[in-house]
Amino acid sequence: MHSVAMYINLGFQHISDLAGYDHIVFLLALCAVYSIDQWRRLFVLVTAFTVGHSITLALSSFGWVVIPSHIIEFLIPVTIFITALRNVLVPASDQPAGARNNITGHYLMALCFGFIHGMGFSNYFRALMMDSSSIMIPLLGFNLGIEIGQLIVVSIIVTSASIVVNISRAKHHEWNLFISGAAAGISIILMNQTAFW
Repeated sequence: MHSVAMYINLGFQHISDLAGYDHIVFLLALCAVYSIDQWRRLFVLVTAFTVGHSITLALSSFGWVVIPSHIIEFLIPVTIFITALRNVLVPASDQPAGARNNITGHYLMALCFGFIHGMGFSNYFRALMMDSSSIMIPLLGFNLGIEIGQLIVVSIIVTSASIVVNISRAKHHEWNLFISGAAAGISIILMNQTAFW
């Protein structure tokens, strides 16, 4: 019987492992439009992503929803590209307080893309499982580990963005364009590497 702490550690290692940098690049793109003083919006956005990947991590781990891993590996960089493109076309930091539709659209996008990333997490999680009869505790621990790692990554991204923008005296819009462009470029490379046709 493996402990919850062991699975928390495995989840944390998975999200923080630079070898699986596609998830980190997605978080980078997701956060690019937000400044540190918009932490409430960012919190809701990350929560929407969390809800999405938690649902499909559970469904996939129980075998209720199964999509071939090569399709998921391609779709993950697609989520990065679409997020980066939306950052440029509809930057959340430039929206007036009343632009609820655009903000809600950003949250819905994070939720939907969370579904895809959750399936990516589940492929790794299923490979770790030794005993499928006791899946609930490992699933809870693994998901908590992912969340801890994810919150740390998001905190580092937003803090670093604030420091860079303040030191360089650049506008946040310029930071958004730079990060979104870099994320889009990486996603194109990843899509080319994982294309399944």
